[in-house]
Amino acid sequence: MDRPLKVFSGNSNPVLAQGIASSLELPLGRSLTQKFANDNLFVRFEESLREADVFIVQSLTPPVHDNLFELLMMIDAAKGASAHRVTAVIPYFSYARSDKKDEPRISVAARLVADMLQSAGADRVLTMTLHSPQVHGFFKIPMDHLSAEMVIANHFVTQIEDLEHAIVVAPDAGDIKRASSLARRLGTPLAFIDKQRLSDTEVEARSLVGDVENKIALIIDDEISTAGSLVKASQSVLKAGAREVYAAVTHGVYVGPALERIARSKISTVAATDTCTPPEPLPEKLRVLSVAPLFAEAIYRIHRGESISALFN
Repeated sequence: MDRPLKVFSGNSNPVLAQGIASSLELPLGRSLTQKFANDNLFVRFEESLREADVFIVQSLTPPVHDNLFELLMMIDAAKGASAHRVTAVIPYFSYARSDKKDEPRISVAARLVADMLQSAGADRVLTMTLHSPQVHGFFKIPMDHLSAEMVIANHFVTQIEDLEHAIVVAPDAGDIKRASSLARRLGTPLAFIDKQRLSDTEVEARSLVGDVENKIALIIDDEISTAGSLVKASQSVLKAGAREVYAAVTHGVYVGPALERIARSKISTVAATDTCTPPEPLPEKLRVLSVAPLFAEAIYRIHRGESISALFN
């Protein structure tokens, strides 16, 4: 049976969802979400889903809990409407940092979110660049975890003319594996910064490992939240003699003082993919890299029952 492929969007990132649907040469599915005066949400699909292969695109960006619950309700409604399979497409998976019980009496929130998605009826999850890859193991359903490395590498290749004098920099030791993979792809050396987090918005760079003198520093990270780590990393490499600094991340969350910090910094440009809705108007230093074609290709292969392992890299 050739089941219909349908792509729907929650309210978190309709532009990305439209880009995915357009790449698939499909119309974006019709659905309605309303919020009542008592703050309750109401979700309804406005077309038949019977025996369809349904993909619901929703990033868990602020307001995180509104977007999460809207996604859960859309999954539940799709299953109740006799969809054959429902895949939650979560370009930005919030709570991915909460992956272990490293303090007493806390919730491992990433596992809780995984449990809720499965309880709502999701048959599969498609996401990108989890802060902690081990979150993958919290799911008892198939989960596909895409990487934006190729998109970021292509950005640097086209942006940096003097790439032979560039060096990839990981802003902390936890990002070394990701940065090392990008450095091999670009053919550049690697450096990393040993940092200490002081609070949710403040970090302290303690030492720089690697020679960045007279080089173009390419800082790579999984996300920018308040931009504290990014700005501290740029200050460290400039102090160590780097002549220019560029940055690229998968998720540009940009909360709190992030945009102001980036504007005041000496970073030339900051690129992020569109897993999160970019700020409007777009600040001068920011660049947006589309991952809609990558998600569209993954969705097409999942729908056709084909391997998507080639897209992981």
